[in-house]
Amino acid sequence: MDAEGQKNHLKAYGMTYWTLEKQLKVKWLLNYRGGSFLLPDLEEIRRECQIRGISFEVISDVKTEEILEFIDSPSQNMESVVLEKAPKIAVYSPKGNPPWDDAVTLVLTYAEIPYETIYDEEVLNDGLVLYDWLHLHHEDFTGQYGKFYRTYKSAAWYIEEKRQAEAMAAKLGYAKVSEQKLAVALKIRDYVVGGGFMFAMCSATDSFDIALAAEGVDICEPMFDGDPSDPNYQSKIDYSKTFAFKDFILERNPNIYEFSSIDMTSKRQIPMLTDYFTLMDYSAKWDPIPTMLCQNHTALVKGFMGQTTSFTREEIKSNVLIMGENKTNGEAKYIHGIKGKGFFTFYGGHDPEDYTHKVGDPKTELELHPTSPGYRLILNNVLFPAAKKKKQKT
Repeated sequence: MDAEGQKNHLKAYGMTYWTLEKQLKVKWLLNYRGGSFLLPDLEEIRRECQIRGISFEVISDVKTEEILEFIDSPSQNMESVVLEKAPKIAVYSPKGNPPWDDAVTLVLTYAEIPYETIYDEEVLNDGLVLYDWLHLHHEDFTGQYGKFYRTYKSAAWYIEEKRQAEAMAAKLGYAKVSEQKLAVALKIRDYVVGGGFMFAMCSATDSFDIALAAEGVDICEPMFDGDPSDPNYQSKIDYSKTFAFKDFILERNPNIYEFSSIDMTSKRQIPMLTDYFTLMDYSAKWDPIPTMLCQNHTALVKGFMGQTTSFTREEIKSNVLIMGENKTNGEAKYIHGIKGKGFFTFYGGHDPEDYTHKVGDPKTELELHPTSPGYRLILNNVLFPAAKKKKQKT
């Protein structure tokens, strides 16, 4: 899985998942040649790799033992992690959304990793218990319809999405969309606390935390929910309820395409050509989880924009790991934390290979980006629940 040895990094994750589905174990060799996968040498696996266009090397048992001994050496910042079971994957997304509308569904489809789409009804009916890993599509959990009001309030798609959301809320017994989205956010919170793995990108990151912090507080203006927001609602925000963020200031103006001060989009002074973020280097033997989530063939990853592009460093809780950052701009791009028995990862931006993805833009063709470092970070999270959990060394 290094830069020179692999011609399709993304499909290699799908091949690893396919092997796990066959109830075979895989070893993930953290920090060894870009985070390589050690698969059993079976004719059907070789054939499948060839069909999918994945680079692989056949090695002897002796060579395998040499590699594992090398990785195990205290002098090497490497670790071998056993992957045991293909995680069952759910994508929280409106029904009918095309796969290319979201980077995660796009890369899952390209890598040939199966997933199921669920939405509010399934979540509220405790459907999350069926899944090991949950991705949040670019959702607005605050009930403000993505803050698209100023630009798209007259657009047919915006009017229809608002109508559908209101109908869904009424069907499920809620007076407002914001109340229903809060109920969904609380169910997702409970899923993570109970041991689930949650991954979110773009606006699903900050809007999720904002919804939790604003529980019981009306932060929506009349064009969103039909009545005024609570007076002085900023003073009623409870940061103790969030997963990742603290001390943020909400954006009150409904005409501004922004939820809060968490997002760095409007504060950035970085030209596209020099927009990169750096992945942190962790101890593979002592910190295998963040090491796993940062496996890549480069430590420098191209930046990309979104409604929530990146996160203000000062507004991230101290117990949350910043795994990818742009230090010169004081922003975090890729963060991870523990909540109860579960884990969450937030990744800023919309599409790692489309710098300024806008509504209606054509889909990204991943056939043109089979070695994308930015997309690899998503797939690291997909395989993370498959890892055999070791007792912490500290």
